[in-house]
Amino acid sequence: MIGYYLKVALHNVARNKVVTGLMILAIAIGIGASMTTLTVMHLLSGDPLSGKSGDIYYPQVDVNPGSKGREPYDVMDYRTAYDLWSSKQADSQTMVVSNPVRVRSAISGAAPMMISSISTTSDFFSMFDVPLQYGRPWVDEDDVRRSRVAVISDRLNRQLFGGANSVGQTIRVKDTNLQIMGVLGPWRPSPVFYKIRGGRFSGGETSGFYGTVDDVFLPLSASIEINHGDFQPFTCWATPDRPGVLESAPCVSVALWVKLVGTGRVQAYDRFLGNYAAEQKRLGRIKHDDNTRLRSLMGWLDFNQVVPSEVKVQAALAFAFLLVCLANVVGLLLAKFMRHSGEIGLRRALGASRIAVFIQCLVEAGVIGAAGGVLGLALTLLGLWTIRSQPVAYADQVHLDVVMFVATFILSLAASLLAGAIPAYRASSIQPIAQLKLL
Repeated sequence: MIGYYLKVALHNVARNKVVTGLMILAIAIGIGASMTTLTVMHLLSGDPLSGKSGDIYYPQVDVNPGSKGREPYDVMDYRTAYDLWSSKQADSQTMVVSNPVRVRSAISGAAPMMISSISTTSDFFSMFDVPLQYGRPWVDEDDVRRSRVAVISDRLNRQLFGGANSVGQTIRVKDTNLQIMGVLGPWRPSPVFYKIRGGRFSGGETSGFYGTVDDVFLPLSASIEINHGDFQPFTCWATPDRPGVLESAPCVSVALWVKLVGTGRVQAYDRFLGNYAAEQKRLGRIKHDDNTRLRSLMGWLDFNQVVPSEVKVQAALAFAFLLVCLANVVGLLLAKFMRHSGEIGLRRALGASRIAVFIQCLVEAGVIGAAGGVLGLALTLLGLWTIRSQPVAYADQVHLDVVMFVATFILSLAASLLAGAIPAYRASSIQPIAQLKLL
């Protein structure tokens, strides 16, 4: 029966080429606009650690004596972060500090470059599934020994060593030679979650949440000595005695990430945070011991509103435009079905039920929607190509994946069937005797 409905639908579509073309174009434009913005939203709100983000958490402790119980600073002072990190209460834990450094190759003789770097601990690479194409990351013993080693990005490796295996080579950071232990493979988490602080990107970059990863990764213990006096605090609640020194008490700049597998571990670590804050309050170092947080990775991204507000507005406007397009399609379908009401009346008189007529009209709307989906897909690809040519940090990552490809056709069919439901109901509701008079 569906085959017959489809045959009739194709016949009716071919009979009214102008009206059909207008409906297909209306659906395609609405689908193209909405799916372009939806694809961008899908990219920007995605999981940067697919399959692992549910085990990654971001603890916060209110170390500001003047906060009056407000939201804690996004990062912690060095002592608090170090205490929590060295307690080893999580399955894994890593400290992260962003700071620009002056780097050059010890063998190339090229002029030094100011680049972004991360001072961190050895668990960083395993916790965040960081890929390496050459070598390996440093280990716990390197943190303890304050080893002069580094892991560099693929981009920096191409700049300094032409993309060859540079493990064992030396780079000079500030005034210290560091041996390269590893080179990252292509890695572009979206967003670059480990640097998000206070609704902005830490480290002074202007590329936003969706920029590239850092070029140099240093053991934090060694970096404290190498970059002594050069660390830029996230914020201070008092004037530090030694500006730029990471260990300065009245400043915060250290992020702590922990891995907690299972609800029991999360609850236990949350209690540990509270107990630690209470102990520090008894020691007179923390004032607001009840103001701690333990957010999941995705919760932390939501809290910092990493999806640009203009993208949300564009998505809302695009779907509003789709509704306008559907309203036009409803009117065109209603006029189209009523134009052939005499034929519908003849079918009813020959025994076709109202449900059969309703289904017939929906199949016709579905055929128009499928055609609109194909054209809408082309418009979506054109829209994404336009975005890739824009000067935004995430432009090079915008693409139509399998999920969004399927969603394009599902949305077009759903939209056309929704638009066709009212006209189909109206066409199937008119009495046959009234429709036969139109023959």
